[in-house]
Amino acid sequence: MDERTRYLTLLSEKYPTVRSLSREIINLTAILNLPKGTEHFMSDIHGEYEAFCHILNNCSGVVREKVDMLFKGSLSRNERKEICTLIYYPKEKLHLVRKAQENTPEWYEETINNMIEIARALSSKYTRSKVRKAMPDDYAYIIDELLHAQRDEDDNQVRYHSKILETIISLDPDDFVISLAGLIKRLAVDRLHIVGDIFDRGESADKIVDLLMKYHSLDIEWGNHDILWMGAASGCEASIANVVRNGIKYGTVGTLESGYGISLRELALFAEKTYSNRNPMDAALKAISVIQFKLEGQIILRRPEYEMSDRLLLGSMKDGFVVSEGMRYRLNDTEFPTVNPDSPYELTKEEAEVVDKLKADFMNSARLRKHVAFLYDRGSMYKRFNGNLLYHGCVPLKEDGTLDTVTHFGREYCGRDYFDMADSRARSAFFSKEKARDELDFMWYLWCGRKSPLCGRNIKTFERLFIDDTAAHHEEKNPYYRYYETEYTCKLILAEFGLSWQMAHIVNGHTPVRTVKGELPIRANGRLLVIDGGFCRDYHEKTGIAGYTLIYNSHGLRLKAHHPFESISEALGENKDIHSDSEIVETESGRVMVENTDDGEVIREKIADLYELLELYHRGVLKFREEV
Repeated sequence: MDERTRYLTLLSEKYPTVRSLSREIINLTAILNLPKGTEHFMSDIHGEYEAFCHILNNCSGVVREKVDMLFKGSLSRNERKEICTLIYYPKEKLHLVRKAQENTPEWYEETINNMIEIARALSSKYTRSKVRKAMPDDYAYIIDELLHAQRDEDDNQVRYHSKILETIISLDPDDFVISLAGLIKRLAVDRLHIVGDIFDRGESADKIVDLLMKYHSLDIEWGNHDILWMGAASGCEASIANVVRNGIKYGTVGTLESGYGISLRELALFAEKTYSNRNPMDAALKAISVIQFKLEGQIILRRPEYEMSDRLLLGSMKDGFVVSEGMRYRLNDTEFPTVNPDSPYELTKEEAEVVDKLKADFMNSARLRKHVAFLYDRGSMYKRFNGNLLYHGCVPLKEDGTLDTVTHFGREYCGRDYFDMADSRARSAFFSKEKARDELDFMWYLWCGRKSPLCGRNIKTFERLFIDDTAAHHEEKNPYYRYYETEYTCKLILAEFGLSWQMAHIVNGHTPVRTVKGELPIRANGRLLVIDGGFCRDYHEKTGIAGYTLIYNSHGLRLKAHHPFESISEALGENKDIHSDSEIVETESGRVMVENTDDGEVIREKIADLYELLELYHRGVLKFREEV
C-alpha cells in the first residue's frame, strides 16, 4: 500500500459511508462560498491598556458602523452610542444603568432585541456551526434559537421567543447581555493580527497580554520591544538591563514590580549609595544605564560580526568629552565612579550582584514566563496570511536597494532566510535547557542591531542620555526605510517571501507616521501599509493622531486613523468613542470569499481528498459501510 492509499484509508475511518462523505463535500463547498471573515490589524501598542482595550472592543469602528447601518432610521444618535458602549463594556455599563435605575424590563427587552439583531447581521458571513461554537456554552441553545427565529402564519415562533426573553429578564438578564456583547465582538472580527511591540512605554503591558491570551483567534509578529522582554526572560543580561532602564525612564516600574514580581530593591540601594547626590529615580536610572552600556560593550567585543564597535562609548570618554561617529562631544555628566578607564566594560562586584539578582527574578517570574511562552506560541518573526506579508521592522537592504547579507553563527543570511534563522534562534534562546551564550547575545542584537530585522537603525541611547548636542542624537536608519516607498522594492520583498506582488501587501509597524508633517501610511502605490498604532501618548504630539489600524474584510482594505483616546471612564460616562477616520486602500472588484483565503486553499485540498476517496469507494478499491 502506497502512502497516498494509506492516507485515504485512514480518512475512510472518519467518513465510512458514501452519505457521510457526500455530506462533508457539500458542507465544505458551501463554506467556500461564504464571505471571508474580517481581519483586524494593530501594532505598537506599547503598554497603553485603555486605548488598546477600547480599539479591541470597538474593532476599530466595525461595531459602530454596523450599529449605525442597522439602526440609523430607528434609533437616535445618542441611543446608538448607548448600545455601542454597552457592547464595548457590558459589565461596567450595566452597573451605571442599574445605578440610574433605568434597568426596567422594557429596557432589557428592547436592548436584548437590538443586540440580537446586531449579532444576526454579523453572523451572516459564518456557518451556523461556527457561530454556535462562538457562543458562550451556558446560552448557546437560547442564543441560537433567537438568532434564527422564523416568522410563521400563526406567529408561534414570535410567542415562543417572547417567552424566552420574558424568562431571561425575570432571571438573570445582565449575564445574558454580557454574553451577547461578547458574541457580537467575537463575530465582528474573525482574526486579530498584532504586528509587534506590546511592551514598554505604557504602564500595563502585562494586562494587555492577559487580554490577548483570552482572544479567540490571533497571531503576533514580534517587535523589537517584545524581543527585548523575551531576551530578558531567557536570561540575557543586556536585555534585562534595557528592560529595567526603560521601566525607570518611562515610569512603568509597576509592570516590573507588581506585574511580574521583579524587585528593584537591590538596584535602588546600590544606586543610592553610588550616586548619593541624586534623587532616587535619577540615581537608579544612572546606575542601570551604566550597567547596560557595560553589558552591551561586552557583547560587542565578543561579537565583531555585529559591526557595532562604534557603540563602545564608555571606553572613548576622556576629559569630559566622548567621541561618537568621529565627532567629539562634551558630556553633560562626568560622574562615572564605577567605570575603570583601563577596563571600562567590566562590572564592579556590586554591579554584578545587582545583575545576578535581577536575572534571577526575571528567569523565575512565573507570570513573565507564562506571558513570554504565549508570545512564542502565537508569535513569529513574520507571517504570510491571506496573501499579505506581516512583519514589524524591516528587511535589511544595501545602499543600492538590494537585499543585504549578514553573518551570524558562521553563516551568511539575507531576506526570508534571515527571518527564518532569527525565528529559530529566538526560540532556542528561551526553550533550550542549556542556555547558549550565542543565542542570548543574538536576542540583544535583535532588539537594537542596526541590521536587525526588528530594529534597523543605529540606536543612540548613550548620546541621548549624556550629550546635550542634538546633532549626536540622529539615528541613521537602514536603507529599507527609503526604498520601501517604491513599488519595485516592495515587489522584491514580496517575491522573496513567496507572495504574488500583483495581489499582496506588506503590513508594517515600528515607525510612527508623522501625519502633521504630511507623512502618509500608504506607501509604494498601496503595496505597503504602515500601521504603527501610535498608542503611546508620548507620540501624539509628533504624529498629530493616535495612529493607524487596518481592517481587511470581504469588500477590501481600509485604514483607520484614530484620534487620541481619553479614558474608559469617559467612554462609559459620556458614551465617548474613539473618533476614527476611514480611508479605503483597496476595494475588491467582487467580494472576497472563503475560497480566496488560506483557509479556502486548505478546504479545497480536503474536498479533493474526499472526491478521491469517493472514487475509490465507487471503484471498490476501498470498502464503505452501508447505511443502516
